[in-house]
Amino acid sequence: MNDTLVDIKGNAFKEKIKIFYKHSKQFQKRGYCPVQDILAPSADKWSLFIIYNLAYNGVLRFNQLKALVPQISSRMLSVTLKKLETSSIVDRKAFNEVPPRVEYKLSKFGMEYSQKLIDLNLWLIDKSPSLKKAIKH
Repeated sequence: MNDTLVDIKGNAFKEKIKIFYKHSKQFQKRGYCPVQDILAPSADKWSLFIIYNLAYNGVLRFNQLKALVPQISSRMLSVTLKKLETSSIVDRKAFNEVPPRVEYKLSKFGMEYSQKLIDLNLWLIDKSPSLKKAIKH
């Protein structure tokens, strides 16, 4: 029997899921999980705004980021930047000056990650009219 295009695509997708779980189990044995350690901490709204602003602007200081991220408190910005730094998404550079100067930029990994995130977000925006229609029915 011949596989249909849907079957082939479905099988390819299932194979990707198998690969994900295989790698995920290996990581978890070592005490690391990409979803738990990278994706989950960076998928909240403040992290996305920070990641996109750093991707767009390059290097920014704390107050510049605060001005670009609407309605974020100083404390939340600080907590989120620390979380993104711990996840190796953001690099922090402190200069030994008076007054102190600290700059933030995306790491190489953070820049690649931001490209994947923006693709996902643009896809969601593109599909949102059909999602809204589905919810109404």
